Amino acid sequence: MPEHRTTAQGGMEQSFGFRTVDAGTKQPLVDEVFHKVAKRYDLMNDIMSAGMHRVWKDAMVSALNPPKRAGWTSLDVAGGTGDIAFRIVEASQRKAHVTVLDINGSMLSVGRERAEKRGLLDNLDFVEANAEALPFDDERFDAYTIAFGIRNVPRIDVALAEAWRVLKPGGRFLCLEFSEVEMPLLDRAYEAWSFNAIPAIGKMVAGDGEPYRYLVESIAKFPKQADFAAMIERAGFERVTFRNFTGGIAALHSGWKL
Repeated sequence: MPEHRTTAQGGMEQSFGFRTVDAGTKQPLVDEVFHKVAKRYDLMNDIMSAGMHRVWKDAMVSALNPPKRAGWTSLDVAGGTGDIAFRIVEASQRKAHVTVLDINGSMLSVGRERAEKRGLLDNLDFVEANAEALPFDDERFDAYTIAFGIRNVPRIDVALAEAWRVLKPGGRFLCLEFSEVEMPLLDRAYEAWSFNAIPAIGKMVAGDGEPYRYLVESIAKFPKQADFAAMIERAGFERVTFRNFTGGIAALHSGWKL
């Protein structure tokens, strides 16, 4: 397959999968995708990761290691259905307070329903807003997390700058994202699975394969691990590292506001 990935200089602003779209039109197109898949979001991630997203998310929250004390706050961006936020609250023994932010109201509705069923609403806020313009004061949060969401943000550099702005000094940035497979043979197998099987399965279980085709293409467009790490550093973060999961199918990026 031809190389589609963008570089550390960016380039996702006008890419909707492999299509180039007019400036300002990517976000509504992405919103439409997630309105369609909101009710089946966990199933979507199971399909795209063969169920491994649950293991990777557990590893992300273990790396964050939220303290078991009141007053510690975290912002989970593009986290509408609550997957990461619930894990953080439970890992803190229900001491942490997490603000779940998503641009998509359908995703937030699913998350709020799930939170109510789990009895976690006292530890959570749900905010509908854009990752590129966070509605919070400077230095508000102890941690910022985003899982499988940053590649859907049109201006990733702006979102990273906003992450740095709202973190307290000493705050932690963690981003879990599908990435470039770096294990020989696995890369070809994963490519075949992604472009052939995933849209077909999406059509079968959800009635529409096109949202899944976009999501697969957006993964192929996202910068390589080292390039994305360079973008995080350029936003002002220090001690930036990344850790591959499952041969690089996903990667966890970490940075600190020091």
